[in-house]
Amino acid sequence: MVGEAKLIENRVGKPVSTDDLFRFIKSVISDEQQEETGPFYVLDLGATRSLVETWFHNLPMVQPFYAVKSNPNPAFLKEMAALGTGFDCASLHEIETILSLGVSPDRIVFANTCKPESHIKYAAKVGVNLATFDSNCELEKIKKWHPKCELLIRIKVPEASGSAFMFGSKFGALPEEIVPLLKAAQEAKLQVVGVSFHIGTGAINFHSIQGAIEAAKTTFDFAAQLGLPKMHILDIGGGFTSGPKFTDAASAVKVALQKYFPGELADSSLKIIAEPGYFFANSPFTLATSIIGKRERGDVKEYWINDGVWGSMNILKDDHDEVICTPLTIKNPTCEGLKTWNSTVFGPTCDPNDIVLKGFKLPELDVNDWLVFHNMGAYTSSRGNDFNGFKTSAIPTYILALMPPRKQEK
Repeated sequence: MVGEAKLIENRVGKPVSTDDLFRFIKSVISDEQQEETGPFYVLDLGATRSLVETWFHNLPMVQPFYAVKSNPNPAFLKEMAALGTGFDCASLHEIETILSLGVSPDRIVFANTCKPESHIKYAAKVGVNLATFDSNCELEKIKKWHPKCELLIRIKVPEASGSAFMFGSKFGALPEEIVPLLKAAQEAKLQVVGVSFHIGTGAINFHSIQGAIEAAKTTFDFAAQLGLPKMHILDIGGGFTSGPKFTDAASAVKVALQKYFPGELADSSLKIIAEPGYFFANSPFTLATSIIGKRERGDVKEYWINDGVWGSMNILKDDHDEVICTPLTIKNPTCEGLKTWNSTVFGPTCDPNDIVLKGFKLPELDVNDWLVFHNMGAYTSSRGNDFNGFKTSAIPTYILALMPPRKQEK
């Protein structure tokens, strides 16, 4: 759900300042004050554009295919499409969503290694002709329903990235399975045009990318030895985060590509793609939640807010490390000089484990004050549900749109 757009001036391609962001949030709250205001998102399109620019500045040879599952917000997807990214889709519905934006099917990779047959048939019908696989079963389905589809064999790579979410237990051909799968594809007369892998979401050791790209190169060599047509696509997956870590990651990618694919880089015969989700989706979104209840127990202040771990903050079930929360009060909007207390923040449901923050320092707050959560775009609303009737799907998004500089009046 997208809220009514509100425009404020912003430098084109740059994130808004914190002051502008909070002024915008307060304007939404003020406009909605005639009735109880639910949680809402703010999407900063300037931040989105800045991230795309950062990607191409650091990895100009890698075409990003945004992982739609990370955040399928329509306004965000429309902006990503306008900025020229491709899209990593995992289902019929995600493909439908992207095509409805006017995106060409050749800008989509069907990056789910196990697809329902009806979804494969749909991909064939609409011309999505690049997909991943890692099993004989998938080859049989593709042979039956989409035999002209170009394929990427997804391989399991060494799990050395320190990622919070590894995929190797579910996705990727094991080293001993690669050659038999390539032979099976060859016998089925299917086109395996490249290799894909994923080192894990939230990777912290991007030097592991070298081992992954080395494994991909080995797979390219196996294919050549089997007499398959020369592979020409390398999909380096996702796991990227924005900020200084991305600069380090991009450097590691470039070093590894130069080491293992020097000839292909030199003659531009290798198409390199990636499937970043978190990198693009996380920081452009801010979540505003209101205090709906409070309690004191000793020196601890306890608060209830109108969103929680069954909703937008589902990701907190797995990872509390990077929560950035700012209070916004009615009495003192800046909260400057206020004493802070050890605080617990609960979500609104009847689940006792619906705990958003614990041992977090906050000033004393009242009902109808606000807590603003930053960097809340990746795997938040897309993973939430409607447990206890608190509908994540109904949370609106207000768009911080860009305005061109206005001509000064004489």
